[in-house]
Amino acid sequence: MRYRLCMIRSIVVILILAPLLSGCWNIKDINHRSLPVIMGISLTEHNQYKVFLDIPAISESSSLTVVSDTGDTINEIIDRISMNMETQVDLLHLKIVVVDKRFAESGMGDIVSGFNRSSNISSKTLFVISDENLEDFFNKMKEKSKNSGNILYDFFEKNAGWNPQMIDTRIWEMFRSVHSYTHDVIVPIIRAGRSTSIENMGSAIIKNGKMKGRITPEETLMANAFHGESVHGKVEVMRSATVQIISNRLTHKSWTENSMPFLRSTLHLKVTILDTRGSPTEEEITKNLEELLSHRMEHLFRKTQDEQADILALGQFFRTRLTRDQLEEWRKEYLPKLDFKFKVKAVIENKGNLKNL
Repeated sequence: MRYRLCMIRSIVVILILAPLLSGCWNIKDINHRSLPVIMGISLTEHNQYKVFLDIPAISESSSLTVVSDTGDTINEIIDRISMNMETQVDLLHLKIVVVDKRFAESGMGDIVSGFNRSSNISSKTLFVISDENLEDFFNKMKEKSKNSGNILYDFFEKNAGWNPQMIDTRIWEMFRSVHSYTHDVIVPIIRAGRSTSIENMGSAIIKNGKMKGRITPEETLMANAFHGESVHGKVEVMRSATVQIISNRLTHKSWTENSMPFLRSTLHLKVTILDTRGSPTEEEITKNLEELLSHRMEHLFRKTQDEQADILALGQFFRTRLTRDQLEEWRKEYLPKLDFKFKVKAVIENKGNLKNL
C-alpha cells in the first residue's frame, strides 16, 4: 500500500513539472545554419558599412561561399543576409574580423564596442587589417581556396602566436585599448600574396580605435619581445653572421623625477650561430646583434612618440607613480618626454655545427 502511494505521488509530481520543461523545440540542425569563419567590413563612399561573410563548405559537394551586403549597421546587414539565404547566419564560430585600411584610418571604435557587447561574437576573435580593397581581397581568397579550404584562417592559425614577427590582436584587446590611457595596440596588416596566398605587411598602430601609422615585421618582433612574448626561433641575418634566438627575457626599472618619467629596459637574449661570413669572433657577433636590435627598438620608440600611441604600454610602468589625472595626459604630456633607454645583452649559447669560432 505504501509503495503504491509513493508511485502515485511520483507520477503526480512528474505530470505537474512536465509542462515546465522547455525541451529542444527551437533547436536548429547544423544543415540549416551558415557558420562564417571570417567577416570583412569596409566603408562605402556614402559612409555605409559593407560586410563580407566567408562561409566555408560543409561537405565535399558544396563550395566556399562569400556573401556581402551594405547597410547602416552591422546587425542590420547580418539580418538581411540571413533573411535572403536558405540557412540562418550564426556568428558563434567567427574567428577573424578583417577591415580595410580606409575604414581603420577613419575609426573602428563603434564596431569594436558593438562586438564586445555582442553575445554572438567571441571576444577572442582576431582583428586584422587588409592592405587592399576587401572586395578584391575576398575574390582572390575565393580563387585560391579549394572547395572546403579557408586560407586566411589557416594562415593565422599556423602563424599568429608562433611566428614572432606577427601579432595576434583580439577584439577584447582592441576594446581595452579604446578605454585605456596607457595601453594602445598593434594589429596585423595582410594582403593577398603573389607567390604565396597571404603576405604579412607588418602591423598597424592603433590609437583610440584609429589606425595612426604602421610598423615593419621586424619592429613587430621587437614589440612582441617587449611585451614578454617568446621570440624563440627568429633568425637574424647580419653582415658577419646569422644567428637564431633561443630564448628572451626582459628586465625593467622605472622612476619619476620632477614629473619626468624615466625607464630603463634590458633585453637578455640567448642565441645560437647558424653560419658566419669570414672569421668573426663571438664578441663581434654579439656586438653586431646588440646594435642591430637596439637601433630597431629606438626607431620603434620614436614612432610611438611621434604618433603619441603607446603600443609598448610604457605607461603601465608608471600607473603607481602618477595620479589618475596625470595618466589621462600620458600620451600627450608624458610619453613625448619619456627618457627611455633600451639595452640588449646577447649570449651565444652554442655555435651549432661551426668549428671555426
